[in-house]
Amino acid sequence: MMCLFTAESKAACERMEAPSPTSEVFFVRIRPAFAVSALAVTGLLLAGCTGSDTAAGESPTPETADLCAAVAPTGSAVEAVTVSGDFGEPGTAEFETPIEIDELQRVVVTEGEGDPIASGDYVSYAITAFDADTGEEVGTVGYADTAVLPQQISPDSPLGQLVGCSAPGSRMVAAFPASESGPGQIWVFDVLGVTPTAAWGTPQEAVEGLPTVTLGEDGQPSVEIPDADAPDELQIAVLKEGDGEPVAAGDTTLLQYYGVDWETGESFDSSWANGAPYQNAGNQYVQGFSEALEGQPVGSQILVVIPPALAYGEEGESEHALAGQTLVFVVDILATQHAV
Repeated sequence: MMCLFTAESKAACERMEAPSPTSEVFFVRIRPAFAVSALAVTGLLLAGCTGSDTAAGESPTPETADLCAAVAPTGSAVEAVTVSGDFGEPGTAEFETPIEIDELQRVVVTEGEGDPIASGDYVSYAITAFDADTGEEVGTVGYADTAVLPQQISPDSPLGQLVGCSAPGSRMVAAFPASESGPGQIWVFDVLGVTPTAAWGTPQEAVEGLPTVTLGEDGQPSVEIPDADAPDELQIAVLKEGDGEPVAAGDTTLLQYYGVDWETGESFDSSWANGAPYQNAGNQYVQGFSEALEGQPVGSQILVVIPPALAYGEEGESEHALAGQTLVFVVDILATQHAV
């Protein structure tokens, strides 16, 4: 795997070797720590907090049975909470305080529609959190301009214990016991949807003179380099026009990418080959790659041709293996999270 990062993000480059690059983004610590800014959420670690009960209305299938079995059980704490407000908007939770929470609990209060979530799906979500001792709201995340990147779900993932095999559109209540770092919390948790792992935008006309892109059934691209000299300037072509939020400078995006060396036509790096979409905090990639992302709507697929000056410099100016090379990328923009 070749790193696409700047020197300042070398540590992030080294972390790129991990097989599940999105697994620690949100659920990484022992408690959910909401600040005034919703994106200051540091998350929680639910390892070991497993349950066996499934929510009413959930019908396990071979694809979802493990998720149904992994979901946290219901209990007296979550069943004592009254939720109001519309799905997709910050919810209100009313309960007598302090509320006693002995273990992780979860109950579905509104059932979604459509296909149940399956292991491997990337789930988008939103949360309103409340202090279990005082009942006061302590923060929201995932709504409107506080959207966070979707997370991949599995029976072993913390998110799996909250979502289980529910369908998108479900609203649930979760209860977390107190810990050394703070009091317990009550969450109103909305399952907003499942994010595709390939761009879904409207196909656009190909740009003459640029590499030709062919997509496999799963969306994985292949690239044919034209019989011509590499361009001297950054070239960006929209292959699919998305309908989502535009990427802003400093955002963190969830991407699929396929990189090719213009000179050899061979791929040197690919999230498809690595087995999962990728993200890097603040889009700290080489200059041409970062510039190409800005302003592009989520759901788009772009073709980017990056000259050495906007990649790894000319040969002899850098020790990088791709120094002096013009790089070609096909990039699927799956989600974006704005900088705080």
